[in-house]
Formats: sequence, structure tokens, C-alpha cells
Amino acid sequence: MKPGTFRTFMVVLGGIFLGAALYFLYTLRFHTYLGDDPSACVNCHIMAPFYSTWMHSSHGRDATCNDCHVPHENAVRKWTFKGTDGMKHVGKFITRSENDVIRAEEASSAVIMENCIRCHEQLNNEFVKTGRINYMMAQTGDGKACWDCHREVPHTRSSSLASTTDALVPYPPSPVPEWLQNIVSKSDK
Repeated sequence: MKPGTFRTFMVVLGGIFLGAALYFLYTLRFHTYLGDDPSACVNCHIMAPFYSTWMHSSHGRDATCNDCHVPHENAVRKWTFKGTDGMKHVGKFITRSENDVIRAEEASSAVIMENCIRCHEQLNNEFVKTGRINYMMAQTGDGKACWDCHREVPHTRSSSLASTTDALVPYPPSPVPEWLQNIVSKSDK
């Protein structure tokens, strides 16, 4: 193969791979995860019950998903955690290994509790006088996790696909072109 031909072939091949990668990110609606809009969470249908129960809770008026589920100490920790956690979600969804009832992992539980305390600090210190405990203290018996008493806030215990099959949530329109959807649906038959 001539050097010019090989270079042209590599540029075309690189363009195809780059185009495929960008199209893949577009169909995943990747750009919606860069903001704080809670409707991005229902890009994945498994999150619909959690979105629905949050939307109808007291937190639905004042807090987004990221207010509770992402660290807020600094931008590096926030984006590192958000990216890592998001890739875990993608992996579980693609491999279909998600549970019907989703539970927060230990790292997520620690972040959620940090954020509960961050938002409700005045309540904890001045009115209820529980003081500042963290998730690890609750795990070792030196206090309770916030959800030990507030289990239904902001998601009910019945946040599962089985219990909220008809949840009305703002599912995003599919970014996949109709002609491609038709090809896929024909191949499924």
C-alpha cells in the first residue's frame, strides 16, 4: 500500500470511529448528564420510579438529584464521583444486572448522608440537636443514618419498576432516527 493511500485509509477509518463514538454519545443523551436537570435521570427507564417518587415529594420542589446524590465539597470530587457512578449505572444497565429495587452503595450512601446534613445543618444543630454525625459513625452504631428515621424521604420504599409501572415521568424522545428504529424492530421479529 502506498504511503498516501495508507494515510487516507487511516484518516477515513479514524473518522468513521469518531463519528460512531459521537453518535453513540448522542443516542445515550450524554450531554444531558453534564447539567443538573433531574429529567436526565430518566434517560434510563429503571430510574422512572425514583424520579416519580422524588417529583411528588417535598424535595421535588427544592432539590435536584445531584443536590442529594453528588458530593459538593469541590468540583474535582463532584465530577469524578458523578462520572464513576454514571459509568457504573451504564455498565449495570447494558449488562441488565440492575436490581428491581435499587439500593445505594456504600459510597453513595455516604454522599447522600453528607448532603442531608449539609442541607439540614441548622435543623440538626439548633433545633433537633442531633449534632453532626457521618455515615461511618452510623455504620458503627454511633448514631443513625438519616434514612433510619426518614425512610420515605424523598423516595418511597416502593420505588421499583414493579410497584410504579404506570409512573408518569417525562421520558425523553428517542434520539435514534426512525429509519434505524424500524430496522431494529424488524430484526427483533
